[in-house]
Amino acid sequence: MSAENDRHAMKMAKKKVARDKIMATKTDKKGLIIVHTGKGKGKSSAAFGMIFRCIAHDMQCAVVQFIKGGMSSGERELIEGKFTDICQFYAMGEGFTWETQDKSRDIEMAAAAWEKAKELIRNPENKMVLLDEINIALRYDYISLKDVVDFLTTEKPEMTHVVLTGRNAKDDLIEIADLVTEMELVKHPFRAGIKAQVGVEF
Repeated sequence: MSAENDRHAMKMAKKKVARDKIMATKTDKKGLIIVHTGKGKGKSSAAFGMIFRCIAHDMQCAVVQFIKGGMSSGERELIEGKFTDICQFYAMGEGFTWETQDKSRDIEMAAAAWEKAKELIRNPENKMVLLDEINIALRYDYISLKDVVDFLTTEKPEMTHVVLTGRNAKDDLIEIADLVTEMELVKHPFRAGIKAQVGVEF
């Protein structure tokens, strides 16, 4: 067993040297444009995980919900109940588009959400701004993709992180992003007749 432990220790020591060498070349910092997309579950959940990290590190942050604003959620209740001093939360949607069934109203609400998002991003005190489900608003042309891309590339403060979630992220948005994660759907309980549940989906 001792020989096996020795081999393992030597292998890990070599790996650490190689890893430290790589890490020594990573010295830059910048505010990232982060996109969570794909058909799989967890896009908003992962984004809120980053928001809660910011809160834990006393970093000012903000959330704008483009679609889900009409629904209650655990993350909204927690932030509005305990962390309003460090995280602004704007639930500006009225539900999914198939529920509202009013395109002009959806466009109006998305435009208002985008104006609020720009205001929050422009404020350098906000170290991270989450634009939850903005990709859905972009998919249905409720807001201009060109406006979003132009704003993020020309007006976003250098050290501000912006996270954009939702299925079907546009290619132009992916192109300017620093980090893109596509959630892949392998299996989902909805297909087995199980509805969205508290603590899992909201």
